[in-house]
Amino acid sequence: MAELLKKDQMKPGAIVEGGTMAKLNTGVWRTYVPMTDLEKCTNCLMCWIFCPDSAIKVSGGERHETDLQYCKGCGICAAECPVDAIEMKLESDVPPDDKKG
Repeated sequence: MAELLKKDQMKPGAIVEGGTMAKLNTGVWRTYVPMTDLEKCTNCLMCWIFCPDSAIKVSGGERHETDLQYCKGCGICAAECPVDAIEMKLESDVPPDDKKG
């Protein structure tokens, strides 16, 4: 796996290699964190379809987690969830052990 860049390693106006942000840990930019209630989740995968950061992890047709290393906390997943299974919470209000996305 490629080594991740930290945001302080990028210069303002820097250009990152085209086609991927896989080397950049963009989750540190986040103010809000998506908290998913998997009991409510119906696996419609609307969150996965609309996530601009490909942070929603799916396998076998089921949603499993949000990769908080890449989630910027935009809230699109919560807005698109038809069963309100995703709630956006202030990052500072969520204990580290509860950050599962």
